[in-house]
Amino acid sequence: MLWIQCPGSGSRTWYPRSWMLDPIQGIPYPPSMRSLNPMRQDADLGLFGPRSVTWQLHGDPVMWIAGVRALYLQALHPVAVRGVMINSTFREDPWGRLMRTASFVGTLSYGTREAAEEAGARVRRVHRLLGVDDPELLRWVHCAEIDSYVSVARRSGLPLTGRTADRYVDEQRASARLVGLDPETVPATEAGLAAYFASVRGELAAGDDALAVLDFLRRPPVPPALVLGRALVWRRISSLAYDTLPEWAHELYGRPVPPAEAVTRRLTATAGLLRRVPAGLRWRLPPRHILRAMDRLGPDTRPDPYTLSDPAAILDGPKSVHGIDGGDGTRWGTSD
Repeated sequence: MLWIQCPGSGSRTWYPRSWMLDPIQGIPYPPSMRSLNPMRQDADLGLFGPRSVTWQLHGDPVMWIAGVRALYLQALHPVAVRGVMINSTFREDPWGRLMRTASFVGTLSYGTREAAEEAGARVRRVHRLLGVDDPELLRWVHCAEIDSYVSVARRSGLPLTGRTADRYVDEQRASARLVGLDPETVPATEAGLAAYFASVRGELAAGDDALAVLDFLRRPPVPPALVLGRALVWRRISSLAYDTLPEWAHELYGRPVPPAEAVTRRLTATAGLLRRVPAGLRWRLPPRHILRAMDRLGPDTRPDPYTLSDPAAILDGPKSVHGIDGGDGTRWGTSD
């Protein structure tokens, strides 16, 4: 059931989970009225579209934990993390960098195709200027990010089957193209991701730069007014994100491997708390990518990761998702 307080009313009412909430007016309506709120077929569907796994998955708040996990994992590549420490604003403006990264992911996930292409062009231009456009390093960063999203989403209780996860991994090759990678050189399945990590394991290590990232993520600098919040909230989120790393990553960091079942229980509980925050409230925080997408395409496009358990919620294959191609009209994707 969904607990909703309608605008202009002092009362709150329980509504079935199948009901939708209009993102603009905040008014709930039943499935029988969805024909009055159709997806606007003439609107720009963006890079993935509302029927993609990406669209449903990236709207869940647990993705923030996954993003922090990705940073821990990415830091284990000595060359990649050295480039970050030398060339980026990670030390001077860490929160700004994190917010810009989150906004980039949001633009690719929910923005128009033009906005996604422009965001990708900006990133590629910066990579060229800083000399960090080596495909091997870009591939590492991409794979660490996607693996983190899949792993944390599944362990947090979302209904991400192997087939659906493969579709997600395949969809994300569109994101890889935008940062400068050839989609054909990027894993398209979970098995492909696992094989990739096995192939690069010998190149990974927790050097001084990786340990600096680890220490920073556990205790980032904040204004005095936020010190208590860092201790009560951020440290727990950061610690949980670290604990979700694979066993081999813990070993590289030289720290004990936490019990997997205990970590999963903590992650599930934390995800449950995060999901209790009304989506409409979470999505109203800047830069509001999801609300803008729903305004563009209609309220029926509201992301809901729990629809991933329904085969009808997504298309028959990732290569069928709107506009996912290599940029030149060449389609790629796995078929079932």
